[in-house]
Amino acid sequence: MSKVLGPWQQLSCHQVYENPWLRLEHHEVKTPANTDGIYGKICFKNIAVGIVAIDDEGYTYLVKQYRYPLAQDSWEIPEGGCPLASNPLDAARRELLEETGLSAGQWFALQNLHTSNSVTDECAEVFIATGLSQGEQYLEETEDIQVARLPLTEAVAMALDGRITDAISVAALLKTHILLSQFNGVTKDFFASMPAVS
Repeated sequence: MSKVLGPWQQLSCHQVYENPWLRLEHHEVKTPANTDGIYGKICFKNIAVGIVAIDDEGYTYLVKQYRYPLAQDSWEIPEGGCPLASNPLDAARRELLEETGLSAGQWFALQNLHTSNSVTDECAEVFIATGLSQGEQYLEETEDIQVARLPLTEAVAMALDGRITDAISVAALLKTHILLSQFNGVTKDFFASMPAVS
């Protein structure tokens, strides 16, 4: 059964592969130019959550972990997956604690984004966490993580010079930096302007 999707027409959709985290679909389509075509779509069963954790001294926390698909280490903000029917803030709290051992007293919604919208429907919700207290990490068996506490400005520099390439991290750090600069780096005024979530 065909379906109109904006200027595209989906003629058919077949599942090619599925695992607990994603599904790969093969679509036969009519393109906006009215030509026959194909489209591969990766459908995620989770949304991504990311956390820019900022302590009272203006430091943030990055994690370094080996990313199997890239075959290399990656510096990132704490991130993880949230099942579609679950609360992203609860997942963000869990991921921050698991990866860094940190708990946060205040949470702010920073942004929603699409991670790679030409091939996947995956979206991400990113939060800022403040009022931090240190506890113990609870890493999953697939995680071998190194945590770094560094000035937020240094993390932003890493996003700008290519040491951080993870899209969620780059977007989150740069947006945080731009928003903070509107308050001359005064975090108290910045957080007073942000929408708190609970």
